[in-house]
Amino acid sequence: MDLELLVHGVGGTTPEKMLDDARTVRITGDDTAAVFRRAEDVDAEARPGDYRDRPVPEAYVWCNLTSGNASRALWLLLLPFMVVNLAHWMRPAAQDRPRTVRFYGLLVRLAGLTLTVLLVAAACEVALDLAAWQCAGTAACAARHSWLGFLSPTGSGGWWSAPGRRLALAALVPTALTGLLWYLSHRTWSAYESTRPMAVDPEPGHTSLGSPGFWYGRRLVARLRAAHTAAGLLTVAAAILAPAASFDRRTGGPAVLDTCGRVLTGALVAGAAAAVWVVCRRGRSENLLDQELDRRLVRRLPLGALALLLLVALYAGWSRPGWHSVGRLAGDTTFGGLALAQGVLVIVLCVVAHDLHRRLPDPRAAMRGLGGPAVALLACALGGVISGGVAQRVSDWLDGTGTSLAGPPVLLTWQASVIPPVLVVLLGAVAWLSWRTSRLGRIERVAVDLDHRGEPEDTARTRRIARVRAMAVLTDRTPLVVTVLCAATLVLGAGALVGALATGKTPDAAADGTYALVHGTAEASQALGSWLVGLGFILFVTWGRRAYKDASARRTIGILWDVGTFWPRAAHPFAPPCYAERAVPDLTWRMDTWTRRTGGRLVISGHSQGSVLAAAAAWQLTPSVRSRVALLTYGSPLERLYGRWFPAHFGPAELGSLHREVACWRNLYRLTDPIGGPVRIPDGDGPEVDHMPLKDPLAYGRTPGHPLPAPILGHSDYQADPAFAEERERLLARLRPDLPGQRPAARPLHRAD
Repeated sequence: MDLELLVHGVGGTTPEKMLDDARTVRITGDDTAAVFRRAEDVDAEARPGDYRDRPVPEAYVWCNLTSGNASRALWLLLLPFMVVNLAHWMRPAAQDRPRTVRFYGLLVRLAGLTLTVLLVAAACEVALDLAAWQCAGTAACAARHSWLGFLSPTGSGGWWSAPGRRLALAALVPTALTGLLWYLSHRTWSAYESTRPMAVDPEPGHTSLGSPGFWYGRRLVARLRAAHTAAGLLTVAAAILAPAASFDRRTGGPAVLDTCGRVLTGALVAGAAAAVWVVCRRGRSENLLDQELDRRLVRRLPLGALALLLLVALYAGWSRPGWHSVGRLAGDTTFGGLALAQGVLVIVLCVVAHDLHRRLPDPRAAMRGLGGPAVALLACALGGVISGGVAQRVSDWLDGTGTSLAGPPVLLTWQASVIPPVLVVLLGAVAWLSWRTSRLGRIERVAVDLDHRGEPEDTARTRRIARVRAMAVLTDRTPLVVTVLCAATLVLGAGALVGALATGKTPDAAADGTYALVHGTAEASQALGSWLVGLGFILFVTWGRRAYKDASARRTIGILWDVGTFWPRAAHPFAPPCYAERAVPDLTWRMDTWTRRTGGRLVISGHSQGSVLAAAAAWQLTPSVRSRVALLTYGSPLERLYGRWFPAHFGPAELGSLHREVACWRNLYRLTDPIGGPVRIPDGDGPEVDHMPLKDPLAYGRTPGHPLPAPILGHSDYQADPAFAEERERLLARLRPDLPGQRPAARPLHRAD
C-alpha cells in the first residue's frame, strides 16, 4: 500500500484544493496544522485492495502557522530581529572547524543583542528625551501639547514636574515595549519551541538538519529571552539613571544620593554583564534532544532587572532642588557606541565567514560566503534607520517651530539622512538589472521560437513568454543587489558615524558655510530622509492595523514570514517564531508512524516551501524509514535559494546525501518559475534528480487540447502538467518492489557543529 503526502508552499491553500475534492476530513492535527484526506479515503487502510494501483492521497496544511489569528499581525514589529536571525544560518559550510563555527554563532547573537538595546533605546529617546525631558521642560513646547501640561515645571508645577519623576513616568513606554516583546516571545515559545520531535539517535557524519535537537530550541530561546528582556529593562534603567547620577555627582551635591547613584550604577553594570554572559555562554544544542530548562536563570534575570529598574525610578524621583532639564539626554554616546559595536561585530563576522568559505569553497554560495555578514549588516542598518527616522519625525511633530527643542541625537539624524543616497544607489542597481533583463528577454525570444519550431508564429506571445523567463532569472541576481546595497550601507553608515562624532551637528548644520550645492544637498537629504522614514512607519502601522482586521492581509504577511521564519530562533528570541519547529515534527511523526504501522511506502510531494519542509522531515527520519520514502519536489527553492544562501545546511554535500538516503527523488521546475529551479545533485550520486524544464505554457497557440490560450503558469499549478503524473507514477513504481535494491552507502559529511 502506498501513501502520497502532499505539502503545500508559500501562501497556503485549502485541503479541498490540494486533494481536488469538496469533501475532506481531518484525520490528525488541530486548527493550526493538520493532515486531511478525502472522505472516501478515511478508512483506506482497512481496504488495501482498493488501492493496489493508486496511492492514498493526504494533504498536510500548515498555512495557519504563519497566517492564523489576528494577533500575528504584531509580528511586523519584529522584522529587524527576523533578519538578524537569518544571518546565523547563512554561515558557509565548514570542515572540522567547530570553534570557528561557534564563534560565528556568538558574533551573530551579540549583534542580535545590540538590536534589542537599540530598539529600546530608540523608545527611550522618544519617550524620555524628546517628550518628558525636552518638550515638557520647555514652556513653548508644553503649551502646544496640552497632554504634557501636568509634567511642565512652567505650568502648575505639580509633583510630576520634577525632571526625575518625568523620566520615571515616561519610562513606562519603553518598559511596556520590552514587556510586549517578552510576551510575544513567551507565547510563541510555548506554542512552537515546545513541540517535541521524535526521539532518534544521532547519525555520525550526518547533516545538521538530521540532528535530533535541531528543531527543538526550547532551552536556547528561553535563555536568550531572559537575557534580551533583562537587557531591555536595563537600557530603560540606564536612561533614567544617567542624568540623575550626573546631577548628584556635581560638587556640593547630596552625598547620600551620590552614593546611591554609584551603587545603582555598579548594579546596572553587573546586570548588563550577566545578560551578555548568558548570551555568550551557550549556543544551540543539536546533537541531543535537550529537554532541560534553566528555570532559575529564566526567571531571576528579568525579575532582577525589573527590580533594579524600579529602584532606579525611585532614586530618580527623589526631590532635587535646582535640577532642571536642559539640552538633550546623553543619547549621542549611547547610539554612537551601539553603531560602533555593530560595525565591529559585522567586520569580524566577515573575517570569520571568509575563513570558513576559504577552507571549503562553494562556487554556488551567495556572495562567496559573505551572505550572513551582509544580512547582519542590513538588520543593523534597518534598526538604525527606523530608530533615527522615528525619532526625527517625533521631534518635528513636537517642535512645531523647529527652534524650541534641541532635537534627537545628531547621529540618529545622520542615519536618517543617508536613506536618500542609499535609495539612489539601489535605484541605480535596479535600473542596471532592468537593462540586463530587457537584454535577456530579447535573447530568450530566440529560445522560445526554437522551443516551438513549426508552430504559427505569434510575436506578442513569444515576447510575453520571453519576458516571463527573463524576469524569473532576477532571483539569481539577488546576491548582486544585496552586495551593492550592503556596500552603500557600510560606506554611508560609517560616514554618518564619523560625521556625527566629528562635528556634533546635524548634516545641514555641519554643511552650513560650505558651497551652496553641498549645503542644499545636506539639507534636502536630511529632510527627505526624515519624511521617508516617517512615511514608511505610517505605512507599516497601517498595514499592521489592516492585517489585524483583514484575514487576506494576514495571509499576505504570512507569505513573507514563510520564507523568513523557516529557521529556528538561534540568534534572537524576539524574532517571529519558527513554524518548522512544528511542521517538521508533524511530517516526521506522520511518515514514521504510517510506514511502521502499515509496512507500506510513501511519496512525500512538496511544492515550493513545502519541498523544503519535506526535505527537512526526511532528514529527521531513521535510515530504515527514510529508505522507504520517495521525494517529489516541484517549484522547489532547495538549491536556488536555500543552497546558495544557506550553504552549511543545503549545500551540494547535504543535498547529495539526501538523494542517496531516500528511496528515490525527482524534481520538476520551469524556466518561467522565479522561485523553483534544479537541485543540481553532484554527478555520481545515483539516478538523475532534475527533470528537464517543464514546458510553460503547455501550448504555444490554440490546439484541439487547448482551444483557448494556455496560461503561463510560472510557480503555480504544477499538477496541471502531464509530466507531474508521469513522474509520480515512476516514483511509485520504483517504491513498489517488496525488496528494494541495495542502495549505495552514504558518504559521510564533515560537520562542525
